Amino acid sequence: MSSSEEFGILQTAARVLTFRCKREELLALHDGHLNLGLVLTWLVGVGRYWDNSKVGLFQHSGLGSVIYVFLLSLFLWLLLMPLRPSAWSYRRLLTFITLTAPPAVLYAIPVEMICGIETANLINLDFLGIVASWRLALLIWYLCQVTQLHPARIAIGVALPIILLITTLTVLNLDKVVFDMMGGFREHSAFDVSYGVLMAVTLYSWKLFLPLLVTYLFFVWQAWKSADRAT
Repeated sequence: MSSSEEFGILQTAARVLTFRCKREELLALHDGHLNLGLVLTWLVGVGRYWDNSKVGLFQHSGLGSVIYVFLLSLFLWLLLMPLRPSAWSYRRLLTFITLTAPPAVLYAIPVEMICGIETANLINLDFLGIVASWRLALLIWYLCQVTQLHPARIAIGVALPIILLITTLTVLNLDKVVFDMMGGFREHSAFDVSYGVLMAVTLYSWKLFLPLLVTYLFFVWQAWKSADRAT
């Protein structure tokens, strides 16, 4: 691969992160972009725990982040496929998701070394909000650009997996563990208020899950009915 091609891949990655890619560029994502995305995912995975001596070798290796993007992409691909989105490809979706890794570099900032644990945890909570909001906005933008689905179907396709994830974690009693892990929080006692917010979100998730599921199934029925008519 020439230096100009490598530079072009980096330019595309930068445009993805800043919502500036056109649909044609997103559809043209290839193995070069995937390789870059996987490297970025691995690096931010390493950076997440580099200053945490309490986690194991596997977490320090960054491999967990790499495995996560494969599983997340598969989950989203399978969930949205029944809605019959245009140009729907697992490999292309995986490539895009890996390219959204750089915002998580915020987790590598060693705020625990700069300020007290309680202040550091609050800062990590802010980082978690920034990274999650940025990536969610990128996913919605990507779906709007590529899938050509109606905005209502995109909204359901984005909201349902989030609600499903929160509901599943709550059933398994893993919500607080995942919350602390994602934010890099070191002590639970400094986060009673934040965890209270999470529990409120969980409560609303339970209430929203069934209506969202019914709406999703209705949209799936509509999509397949339209496809049958077209055939």
